[in-house]
Amino acid sequence: MITLKKYAAIDIGSNAMRLLIVNIIEQEGKEPQFNKSSLVRVPIRLGQDAFTVGEISEENIDRMCDAMTAFHLLMKVHKVTSYRAFATSAMREAYNGKEIVDLIHEKSKVTIEIIDGKKEAAIIASTDLLHLLHTEQTYLFVDVGGGSTEFTLFSNGKIVSSRSFKAGTVRLLNNMVCEVVWQEIEKWIKTNTADYEEVTLIGSGGNINKLFKMSGKTQEKPLSYIYINSQYAFLNSLTYDQRISELGLNPDRADVIIPAVRIYLNAMKWSGARQIYVPKIGLSDGIVKAMYYQKI
Repeated sequence: MITLKKYAAIDIGSNAMRLLIVNIIEQEGKEPQFNKSSLVRVPIRLGQDAFTVGEISEENIDRMCDAMTAFHLLMKVHKVTSYRAFATSAMREAYNGKEIVDLIHEKSKVTIEIIDGKKEAAIIASTDLLHLLHTEQTYLFVDVGGGSTEFTLFSNGKIVSSRSFKAGTVRLLNNMVCEVVWQEIEKWIKTNTADYEEVTLIGSGGNINKLFKMSGKTQEKPLSYIYINSQYAFLNSLTYDQRISELGLNPDRADVIIPAVRIYLNAMKWSGARQIYVPKIGLSDGIVKAMYYQKI
């Protein structure tokens, strides 16, 4: 006898908005199964507004309202019984963020919570992150978003340290990450990984997932520093149009993938990591797991 539950998670990021619907299968004596039923991604780049002018534009507010109305209807059609919607960096920094949250609730009935970087990292960590790899080792988890990057150091299956920096892909595209921020990231990584003989990276985010998919590797295999570095050089050698036409990248991915790879490369260099694992996890997955296990 099995029990089926349907949960949903909405992730409102700086580069895109996502709706993830998951079937949770419960069976006595077995671990619950989390099977993705549907994933919808809408490329609304809120960070372009929030990080450059400090507010979300009227056009993007309308697009958000439409997207959330559609998400609400999709959840209804899928018979979702429980959901949470979280907004991250862009909505945190837009001075009209709270006003937009209220407007969206009025128009779509979707309730949105704006969360900080620390809670974002904790939610992602509530996925099967530690079960995917050998927990006795030391891992630096790097989640690159449009507005910020979250770093979490794990050793022996426990969180040693965690930090969020305002260095995301959309900020980098707009030349809004100064050298001081890079120096702070380098210092944090080197200081926190100094006591560990070997560190391996775990990468999270749409860009590293796309790079991993392009590699053709199976999920349990890591990418090497040499491979990441060569891909960075290759992507830089192509124009924006070539990345779309020749590599098949989405227009909203073709520009941000380069600054994202730069962040991962620097994290590997400063931690001494030679490999990066790319499990299929993210904020949406974390929200569902955290809801189910009542961690949020």
